[in-house]
Amino acid sequence: MTEWLQNVTLILSPSFAPNIVLMEKYPKIFNCSLSLEPPSLITSEFKDFYDDFYPLKYPDDKLLQNLWMTTFHCLSGDRGKDEIYEKIYGSPLHNCTGRERIGGIRSDLSQDMDDPVYNAVELMANALNPINLSLHDWFSNEASYRYQINRKMKLADINKCGDLATDYSIHNHVIVNGTWHKIPVGKLWSCKTEYFTGIIYNTLITWKTINNEIPKSHCSESCQPGNRKVRGTTIYPCCYHCAPCPEGEISNETDSKNCRSCLDHEWPNQNKTQCISKLVEFLSFCNDVISVIVLSGSILLLTSAAVILGIFIRYKDTPVVKSNNKNLSFVLLVSIMLSFLCVFFFLGRPVDITCMLRQISTGIFLSVSISSLLAKTIMVYIAFKATRPGSVWRTWTGVRLPNCVLLICSSVQVVLCMSWVTLSPPFQELDTHSYKEKVVVQCNEGSDLWFYSVLGYMGVLAAVSFITAFLARTLPDSFNEAKYITFSMLVFCSVWIAMIPAYLSTRGKYMVAVEIFAILTSNAGLLGCIFLPKCYIILFKPELNTRKYILEHKHPISHH
Repeated sequence: MTEWLQNVTLILSPSFAPNIVLMEKYPKIFNCSLSLEPPSLITSEFKDFYDDFYPLKYPDDKLLQNLWMTTFHCLSGDRGKDEIYEKIYGSPLHNCTGRERIGGIRSDLSQDMDDPVYNAVELMANALNPINLSLHDWFSNEASYRYQINRKMKLADINKCGDLATDYSIHNHVIVNGTWHKIPVGKLWSCKTEYFTGIIYNTLITWKTINNEIPKSHCSESCQPGNRKVRGTTIYPCCYHCAPCPEGEISNETDSKNCRSCLDHEWPNQNKTQCISKLVEFLSFCNDVISVIVLSGSILLLTSAAVILGIFIRYKDTPVVKSNNKNLSFVLLVSIMLSFLCVFFFLGRPVDITCMLRQISTGIFLSVSISSLLAKTIMVYIAFKATRPGSVWRTWTGVRLPNCVLLICSSVQVVLCMSWVTLSPPFQELDTHSYKEKVVVQCNEGSDLWFYSVLGYMGVLAAVSFITAFLARTLPDSFNEAKYITFSMLVFCSVWIAMIPAYLSTRGKYMVAVEIFAILTSNAGLLGCIFLPKCYIILFKPELNTRKYILEHKHPISHH
């Protein structure tokens, strides 16, 4: 403790300074210290009283007797009391004359005086003096007497803190050649407020620092903006350490005690000195690499589907196109093309209308595609059964059954989507919590129940179509689509099953990108697995796309 104090410049209070005994005992601690000292309270009258104050003159004053015992080690005449004092102070007592003078052993009388007590007595005396009331007046009107004393005391020089307004001299205590020197370096003037005014001559002060630099008045560096003050383990309020503001909070003042939080759409800058607007994130049309890739892929697949549709229209009367119901093929191609166009609803800043259209259009068009495949698979099975003589399946070999399957299966999804939009439609929302430094503009599904109902129905429809196609894949037919539908539905189901955990584990624009990828990939699987083999035969193996070839191989073909 003393080693730490040796490096600290002490400022001694008026009640302490100057305590010569302590200063001489600990010179390294008190060297270069400063002290505040009130003006001397010693008057000529008080000094005369002080010099004429001894036990012989006041033999009945027990307090004075005790003072002489501790100061001059005098016997009191009470044996028990003398023994206690000898044990406490560790020195023998002796007889005294009773005429010893305290002033003879004290070079500075003000050290023995209790300043607050002296000030209180002087304040009371100054208040009583102007009243000049007789004893008769005091006994006759005690209330008036007390009122006048209080009023006079309030008019005295007392500041707002209740202290007597007085002046203080500032001294610098320095050891020079082994001798203490008290150098006046300034003065403080007190007024009737709690504040002081004064002047200090820094050039006259000898500091306990290297190169005589002015020391700092606290033991910690100031906390810069972006930090806050945290109390240390010491009891001194000037000793603390600086802690950076927590995430999401700032401080823009020096030595700030607390940091303040930014608004939801704001985030602290790198230095945590001010709140700045968060970056707004969504899957932009032009400013994202993901968007460029998605747009390129969507346009390429859409163009491919359009080319295939043109080929099928051009060769609509050939056996390959007519097999397994060409009208369903056209419906399937159109729904796949519209699914590719749905991708555009997922790009750009989401708004309420695009949030509704992206989910509804995707769910409906995919369901139409799967319903078309289911109708095609059913027709493959019916066409095989109808070739047997006397089969009752011949009554189902028209366009009515596939159209009904397509209409009913698609209508269920349409009803689900319309109910979703009516009861709890998707809407735009700002996600300010998933990322610290940015705001995500995204679509809220409105109701998870409806979202998973639409997705679940599509999954059930895909599963039924896959199972049906798998069972019909080995049926004999010149252009049996069942095997291709099986592969296409296998790709479709795999993509959407893998999409669900990826969709739930991502946030922001990456969640949207996952859904777009699932839409493009699943539709590309349908387009490639079902139509590319037929296009290959139409364009590169035209000899297989003739009625003569069909009759020669004697495979049943359904021309619907």
